[in-house]
Amino acid sequence: MKPWLRLADIIDVCNRRLAYFAAGLTLLMVLIGAYNAVARYLGKYLGATLTSNALVEAQWYLFSLVFLLAAPWALRVGAHVQVDVLYGRLSARKKAWIDLIGTLFLVLPFVALSLYTCLEFAHLSILAREGSNDPGGLARWPLKTAVPFAFAALLLQGVAQAIRQVAFLRGLSGDPHEQHITGGSQD
Repeated sequence: MKPWLRLADIIDVCNRRLAYFAAGLTLLMVLIGAYNAVARYLGKYLGATLTSNALVEAQWYLFSLVFLLAAPWALRVGAHVQVDVLYGRLSARKKAWIDLIGTLFLVLPFVALSLYTCLEFAHLSILAREGSNDPGGLARWPLKTAVPFAFAALLLQGVAQAIRQVAFLRGLSGDPHEQHITGGSQD
């Protein structure tokens, strides 16, 4: 089980770094958004165009990337929305069983199907060198390529979560729910 836990730790480290990258993209997105807002206002005042379709699209591309790339880490730290009317009152073992069953029968199949489905979507976009419909817009194929990458990272995080639940249920590791608070091991 120790090699599996090491694998889970490696997945966690990779997804934590991906989340840090997403945090950097968030700052860039905010800066571009602020510039777009100020430039639009000043442009009206000065009677000039100070922003572009590329900058507007860059803002929403970054918004998409932030959510795509941060989703695996959100799964790791328990930041996804869940209804815990009863769950919060359960013992750690019962929570682990629910999480393991949910991961194996809901999370992993959904993410695997999503990954499978979006591979062709991204592939066709790359082949067509898909771009924006707007003049001066950005290429769309790089963003569409990020979708299967993000689902692959989410799938791996689901595997890591299942490994941790099994290890806990077998008495080989601590409560994975306590690790949600700190985000687990440090890289």
